[in-house]
Amino acid sequence: MAILHVTDQTFTDEIKEGLVFVDFWAPWCGPCKMIAPVLEEIDTEMGDTVKIIKLDVDENPETTRKFGVMSIPTLILFKDGEVVDQVIGYQPKEALAELISKHA
Repeated sequence: MAILHVTDQTFTDEIKEGLVFVDFWAPWCGPCKMIAPVLEEIDTEMGDTVKIIKLDVDENPETTRKFGVMSIPTLILFKDGEVVDQVIGYQPKEALAELISKHA
């Protein structure tokens, strides 16, 4: 499954079912660029377990505010539309995979 880019308008539909990992990011953010290939690897390895989506915080301020995202990257894990976990800042692949597995 490919990583999906969402907007304020499509966000709610994309998180309402199953396990969804959301990357709140921006194109100018260095740590966001570092974590992108990590998320690609997780998507390749765990795509059957979790859907990964990205939300550009600059272009989608409504959703960014709603979830209180103050620094990026912020990664929020949703299960059936509810927040179940969150991490802020760059994380190694193992830590992110473990976080997802906890809720799978």
